[in-house]
Amino acid sequence: MNFHVTLEKAEDGWVVVECPALPGCVSQGRDEKEALENIKEAITAWMWAEDQKAMKSVPARKTPLVVAV
Repeated sequence: MNFHVTLEKAEDGWVVVECPALPGCVSQGRDEKEALENIKEAITAWMWAEDQKAMKSVPARKTPLVVAV
């Protein structure tokens, strides 16, 4: 799966990276490379957390399955 991200140089020199498609999914790094590595981890964590929240609303009578994308 692919996501668009934005990069912005902060006043302190760090690179801030945000994924607009995932509200609140933000990370940073000392340079662009580190920031991009960190946002990948942040995106994975964001998706996992949203999945966990969604699963709480699934009725017990339904069988949950995992699908890799």
